[in-house]
Amino acid sequence: MYRNHILVCGGTGCSSGNSKKVHDEFEIQIKEAGLENEVKIITTGCFGLCACGPVVVVYPEGAFYQHIKPENVKEIVDEHIIKGRIVSKLLYKETSETNIKALNETAFYKNQKRVALKNCGYIDPENVEEYIAYDGYQALIKCYNELTPQEVVDIVKASGLRGRGGGGFPTGLKWQFTKNSVNDKKFVCCNADEGDPGAFMDRSVLEGDPHAVIEAMTIAGYAIGSDQGYVYVRAEYPIAVKRLQIAINQAKAYGLLGKNILGTNNNFDLEIRLGSGAFVCGEETALMASIEGLRGEPRPRPPFPAVKGLFGKPTLLNNVETYANIPQIILKGADWFASMGTEKSKGTKVFALGGKITNTGLVEIPMGTTLRTIIEDIGGGIPNGKKFKAAQTGGPSGGCIPAMHFDIPMDYDNLISIGSMMGSGGLIVMDEDNCMVDIAKFFLEFTQEESCGKCTPCRIGTKRLLEYLEKITEGKATMQDLDDMEKLCYYIKDNSLCGLGQTAPNPVLSTLRYFRDEYEAHVKEKRCPAGVCKSLLQYYITEDCKGCTLCAKKCPVGAISGKVKERHIIDVDKCIKCGVCKDVCKFGAVIKK
Repeated sequence: MYRNHILVCGGTGCSSGNSKKVHDEFEIQIKEAGLENEVKIITTGCFGLCACGPVVVVYPEGAFYQHIKPENVKEIVDEHIIKGRIVSKLLYKETSETNIKALNETAFYKNQKRVALKNCGYIDPENVEEYIAYDGYQALIKCYNELTPQEVVDIVKASGLRGRGGGGFPTGLKWQFTKNSVNDKKFVCCNADEGDPGAFMDRSVLEGDPHAVIEAMTIAGYAIGSDQGYVYVRAEYPIAVKRLQIAINQAKAYGLLGKNILGTNNNFDLEIRLGSGAFVCGEETALMASIEGLRGEPRPRPPFPAVKGLFGKPTLLNNVETYANIPQIILKGADWFASMGTEKSKGTKVFALGGKITNTGLVEIPMGTTLRTIIEDIGGGIPNGKKFKAAQTGGPSGGCIPAMHFDIPMDYDNLISIGSMMGSGGLIVMDEDNCMVDIAKFFLEFTQEESCGKCTPCRIGTKRLLEYLEKITEGKATMQDLDDMEKLCYYIKDNSLCGLGQTAPNPVLSTLRYFRDEYEAHVKEKRCPAGVCKSLLQYYITEDCKGCTLCAKKCPVGAISGKVKERHIIDVDKCIKCGVCKDVCKFGAVIKK
């Protein structure tokens, strides 16, 4: 029995902040103190509060230490572990030495409900016994011993779970369609490609709780009649891939995967397939083509994968977050899951909260939680006193939510009604300094680059759409271009083969809808209101100039002239708009307009 457990975050975010060195230093200090038999050090998955990483939590007190470096470890061991005195200066801002709040009482966590992220940050993802201790594989046992395959499907249908990969298709119906298909072979696939910029939900589940996905896929195999599964995960997720493979090996060693699972007649095996980072392989048919060793291109539908999918056989495909909900739905019941969320969007949703926000990280909230709650309460608001301008959901496939919809309940139908979409869960926050035309261009650059090129509307249409946006940000567009660009958006949406092309215009359409005045300022006034689009910027030296000559000395192209102690002038023809003059001016005399 250990008297202390030291949990060190081993998610990608904290790992990039050298949490591995923090873990190693704890081992050194604990060994030097002779406490190896009294203190256990555990590397966990992501705690969610990435803005505070590397994170260390010490139990039983629950002391949440933030921004921990290897040099802080000795003090924690000497003071907290040995002397029982919590190191208050290293604590998360909401706690103090005399008031150690439970994590679920802090502003970041109290509005959350962790279902898919239930075990992330609490267990060692590389130890199957810890997963089992948290009711792991009990749902699988229940399925084998108490439920028929159809009863399993019925529970998933009754729960109201919708696909968390972006489309929101009812999960139970997809399971039913695949179960109903008659064939000598069926497959269960997991989409862990997660290509949206700023999205890291599925990565974190695989890093922090890989057995939940393995258990869910095994349950799915039982439900639809499949004995083989594949997890398609991008190779850029090395920690997730490593821990998933360890989990698969452990599951096989414990008789939880393979032949005659748990002594029954049920068989199910699982393999990892690495993707090369093609965004289009997040589309289900392109993903299956990639697993087959073919070029990752979408196929026309119908037939749908439930009828003819991987290797031409009926295939069930869900993403990581969708599967992560399954074991708890089976254990706690469909009514338990359906009690959370809204009428048409049941359960919870994980968001990767990023951009202009204080508390970047992973949040899991009941469907229907307002955007305001996510940003102001959980996210801690916009830094530096700036005003909220918009939030992009759904990544390149989604749209912008403007301030006028700040109180919108976040669920599938509400977001679609205002021109956005849930997507896989990326949520990028923007403030008054963001140019919405530039934001649309950023996402179009991404989707245009990632288009597989198979269909003309997407291959050519996104290129033309990007050219319009480039003209606008360079001050070369006309009002007719705005109208033509909008028409092109709808043509691409209506005629593209797969979801990539069909949703690529969404960022343009949503910004046109809510921020048309910014587009018109770029076109009519040749001005970027946010001061972002470089071609439309002009730097100007005001009367506050003291003639210190620093700006002239630092200008890389010699565009600034003037005498000592006299106001300087910028030659706009020479100026490359790098902003160095504004950065170095000590008197605030350089402005951009």
